Amino acid sequence: MAPLERLGVRSHSIIPLISGLLFGALVLGWLGIPVVSSEGMIIRSHLIDGDVPSAPDDPAWAKVPPMILPLSGQVITRPVWPEPTARALSVSSVHNGKEIAFLLEWQDNTKNDRLTPGTFRDGIAIGLPLGDAPAFFCMGQLDHYINIWHWKADWQSDIDRRAARAMEKKGESGEVRRFEVIPRRASSVEDLVGGGFSTLTSKQAQGRIQGKATWKDGVWRVIMRRPLTSTDPENEARLEPGRLQSIAFAVWNGENKERNGQKAVAPWYQLLIDPVVRL
Repeated sequence: MAPLERLGVRSHSIIPLISGLLFGALVLGWLGIPVVSSEGMIIRSHLIDGDVPSAPDDPAWAKVPPMILPLSGQVITRPVWPEPTARALSVSSVHNGKEIAFLLEWQDNTKNDRLTPGTFRDGIAIGLPLGDAPAFFCMGQLDHYINIWHWKADWQSDIDRRAARAMEKKGESGEVRRFEVIPRRASSVEDLVGGGFSTLTSKQAQGRIQGKATWKDGVWRVIMRRPLTSTDPENEARLEPGRLQSIAFAVWNGENKERNGQKAVAPWYQLLIDPVVRL
């Protein structure tokens, strides 16, 4: 008995299925829609001239085709989270030979950008292995560490509110100032290193990775950017033009009480940073 028949699939019935899948892939490719595979899908960081975009609404992003990644629940460690609310993540990336930027977009019908007792933040993270061998995509593992860029909606709120307060000071006209303690943040992205569950360490020096985000019509659009050159090779992911490397993602929905390991994940994909051609 053929392998497919042992699984209850007859050989004559599989031919139309394969033909349909191939036809669908051709149609999607003709329309410019990337086809997702379980392994080996490449996320390309496109080489551009000039500065990399520093805001999600920069027109430069319209010129970069996004990759749509499926998200699934974290079911590796307890407490497992098999039913996250985020189901897909759009990823775009550009670099200019000096700096790299990622635009991440996903649907979230509620904006959770404040931490209070019993409430949780929205967030997203990029995971990049330290070294050449891929580590465990959630938190890394012993001797196979991972550099995690964790954007946090409440940190973004702190930065945006401080910026708004600074503008208020410039335009003061005798109005009574509202007093509010707003934490100072070097960035809305926390730079971390993980070597397994419960080993997450925040770097002492923060601010190398900058973030900016907007939430509108139930969609988060988050930018994370960093210089390509590494200043701490042991604790900072290598990002080199022309290099193919692994990358993973995680998304948290605060309204769904997601935090820590309770999240949606997109395991290791491949990131290709366009080479810089020097004439």
